[in-house]
Amino acid sequence: MTRGREESGVPGRLAAARAGVLVIFVVNGATFASMVPRYPWIIERLHASTADWGLVLGLCPIGGIALGWAAAGLMAWLGSRTTAAVFQIVSTGALLLLAGAPSLPWAAVAMLVMGAFDALTDTAMNYHALVLQREYGRSILNSFHGWWSIGAVAGGLVGSAMAQLRVPLMAQGVGTLVVCAALSVLARALMLPGAGAHDGRGDGLRPGAAGLTPRSLAVLVGLGALGAFGGGIEQGGSAFAPLYMTDRFTVPAFVAGLGFVSLMVAQTAGRLLGDRIVDRLGPRRTVQLGALVCVATMTLAVGLPAPATALVGFAGAGWGIATMVPAAMHAGDRVPGVAPGVGLTVTTWVMRIGMVLFPILIGAVGDAVDLRAAMLLLPGTAVCVLALSPLLGGPGDA
Repeated sequence: MTRGREESGVPGRLAAARAGVLVIFVVNGATFASMVPRYPWIIERLHASTADWGLVLGLCPIGGIALGWAAAGLMAWLGSRTTAAVFQIVSTGALLLLAGAPSLPWAAVAMLVMGAFDALTDTAMNYHALVLQREYGRSILNSFHGWWSIGAVAGGLVGSAMAQLRVPLMAQGVGTLVVCAALSVLARALMLPGAGAHDGRGDGLRPGAAGLTPRSLAVLVGLGALGAFGGGIEQGGSAFAPLYMTDRFTVPAFVAGLGFVSLMVAQTAGRLLGDRIVDRLGPRRTVQLGALVCVATMTLAVGLPAPATALVGFAGAGWGIATMVPAAMHAGDRVPGVAPGVGLTVTTWVMRIGMVLFPILIGAVGDAVDLRAAMLLLPGTAVCVLALSPLLGGPGDA
């Protein structure tokens, strides 16, 4: 991807739009994360078992799978900025349903609603970011995902503070909704008007109208699988890193938690720096390099098990996967002949299916064999990314 215009030469409307997209990414990352530190209180209040709560959490991405197909049609109707802002507010409103849930089924409904509407925001904000990236003429998508990660960390810290101060859960939910709504409205005002998914060629996801052919659909499914593999490494690594550290080594709880921290910090750094690397190497070579880093470091971690090598492995995995999901989205949005927004919608929909299944697979292998064997799935999955990476286009594909 060519460097394009320098930042100083970017028109004011593009700089403002970039700020607006950054705000919606931060809000999206922070909203759900702000409730995570309150999970122990919710579980205790609802008298839920660990298995029951795991099932409730699993409904969140399933909601996204169920409603994610509607994203292209909604963007064609409302525009991507309105779709992103409106459904960010709606999904945040589901926090109130979770906060006031009188029983586990109501908590499950809240998660389902939250995941369903979050999927619409996720697709719309990434589509708007891709439109803006084309206007800039260089890579900027990875940095938005880096700021999403920063938002998630910030949301988690706020939620932890609210838990420590014993702020009522409903009060926290209302406060989160008010702040989120204000920032979402601000983000919409800054974003580019008229950036939707309608150009007269398509009106939804009917194969004929959307420009989907068997070949283009196969490419989109492959790109979705690539993104799912990258997201699966992130989810599996971050979720099981503390368990692996505790299971394999005698370490304090703080050190066990560093497995998760090392992965997330390295991933965030990789995303914030990823645009410069993509501009220099192109998305395909960047993803291939990241996959090789993941294979090398996680193979080292599993082959020579020690706390230090494990932390290196998880950090390498985080850095390696940093640009995979943005690269898959970028390529999916540019598949020739497919109506605007449809390629991204299909790609992200396939990603969500994979991200639901991957942690289940790691858990199953961990139960059937052990967590060391389960961790081998991470470098194995990175090899699958290498196999699919030609779908990302040529070395310098913009």
